[in-house]
Amino acid sequence: MQLKRRAFLVSLCLSPALLTHAQSSVRRADVIIYGGTSAAVMAAVQVKKMGKTVLVVSPDKHLGGLSSGGLGFTDTGNKEVIGGLSRQFYQRLYQHYQQDSAWKWQKREAYGNKGQGTPAIDGNARTMWIFEPHAAEQIFEDLIREHRVTVYREEWLDRSTKGLTKKGGAIQSFRTLSGQVYEGKRFIDATYEGDLMAAAGVKYHVGREANRVYGETWNGVQPNVFQHGHYFKAKVSPYKVPGDPKSGLLPEIAAEGPGQKGEGDSKIQAYCFRMCMSNHPDNRVPFPKPEGYDPARYELLGRVFDSGWRETFQKFDPIPNRKTDTNNHGPFSSDYIGKNYDYPEATYERRRQIIQDHQRYQQGLLYFMANDPRVPEDVRKEMSQWGLAKDEFTDNNYWPHQIYVREARRMLGEYVMKEADALGETTVPNPIGMGSYSLDAHNAQRYVTPEGYVQNEGDIGVHPKQPYSIAYGSILPKEKECSNLLVPVCVSSSHIAYGSIRMEPVFMILGESAATAAVLSIDKNISPQRLPYGELKAVLLKNGQRLTL
Repeated sequence: MQLKRRAFLVSLCLSPALLTHAQSSVRRADVIIYGGTSAAVMAAVQVKKMGKTVLVVSPDKHLGGLSSGGLGFTDTGNKEVIGGLSRQFYQRLYQHYQQDSAWKWQKREAYGNKGQGTPAIDGNARTMWIFEPHAAEQIFEDLIREHRVTVYREEWLDRSTKGLTKKGGAIQSFRTLSGQVYEGKRFIDATYEGDLMAAAGVKYHVGREANRVYGETWNGVQPNVFQHGHYFKAKVSPYKVPGDPKSGLLPEIAAEGPGQKGEGDSKIQAYCFRMCMSNHPDNRVPFPKPEGYDPARYELLGRVFDSGWRETFQKFDPIPNRKTDTNNHGPFSSDYIGKNYDYPEATYERRRQIIQDHQRYQQGLLYFMANDPRVPEDVRKEMSQWGLAKDEFTDNNYWPHQIYVREARRMLGEYVMKEADALGETTVPNPIGMGSYSLDAHNAQRYVTPEGYVQNEGDIGVHPKQPYSIAYGSILPKEKECSNLLVPVCVSSSHIAYGSIRMEPVFMILGESAATAAVLSIDKNISPQRLPYGELKAVLLKNGQRLTL
């Protein structure tokens, strides 16, 4: 994390004179992609496959976002609706794990075949849905190399008023903090944050809409709704002295109440790092004790253990080579609830602080569970068998290089994907891909109930009745706001619909579709908003995208 963040901090120190001097340097391509996510890679590959020039301008050093950043236990939903380049990515992983050399710390037959709603290794479809971070990153790098895509890394968008130039409602170019200018005919914002979209003046939303806005049920504040196991099942006191409000609240609990059911707010679901752990003695690093570590910060977890809760290891999901994709699980876990509200629109410096705070919290949590006598001996003993995987994230002290930005800005575009759409209850116009995962939102706040106990709020998990289509209009800004930008990650969607759309396979699908539309619109010399859908559909189907049931 330190290496990755240092680059833009240095960039922030560039003087205006240096920026002005560097403006004479202009890099041009038909399509400019901002971001280093899985969607960015797939979009770039598709542009090249269609014969146009493309540049990837990535604020990140590592390509792939969460797909190479620890999220190896793929949220697939119905894998049959994953097509095109997205499916090819998982097929390449299958080929990788067919090699004996890929199994360094474990024999293939010892791994098992557990995936999320699907076998990890699908021999019939020749896909591998569960994988190690470094394996995914290598495939992204292979795709970039094979298609001769030019990538400029650690290039951060200048988010000042002078960072982007528009003419006639279209982006002409944008500038990075290094002073470099990127000029193109079409632009794709493939970041988790939507910074280019925001700089272009496109309207967006942050937070949870009230249910009445789109006629939804599961949006907005949802107190006393418990659809996963991520809540306090027992009565646990939130106070430093149990039962005594005058003693003050324990850390990680908000003083205010949750708000009214179904009302909107500016709160967003929690972030965390998806941890790649190992229990192989030769490939694990002890959990580090973070700077400023205070075991009292985790007293609330101690009280959860006191209540008899023993689900600590339920989301240590196995990936190859005796490693895990470890995710949040339970009432007090890796989700750093309530500490990311300002992240979507924060400055780079403030985002760096938020990310470091999340890292310290999560490192402290791991250290606490492995070492502190407040933790039950059986939990502590098992936790001590694990450590950070020594052969992952080797340039970042074995810590993931990407925080899990589950949700940030969401565009208000030509079409807003809503709850009913994501539940498979509607006929979506002009589909460009499909989703199928449950409407999955993590907790947004932790508060004190009127009865004087601690509780979480915001965790929703509602399954669609069938896979659903995603509208072309959901990746398009309104033409009057920007006529040459496509947004396949911060898509136009309500909070709760985004809970399903926000999966890595879907981002890759939408990245490919966005690139296809960008190239076709260049060929026809029209805006993406005016591109005849029939022409787009024909190319998407030809390339193996799944658009409808």
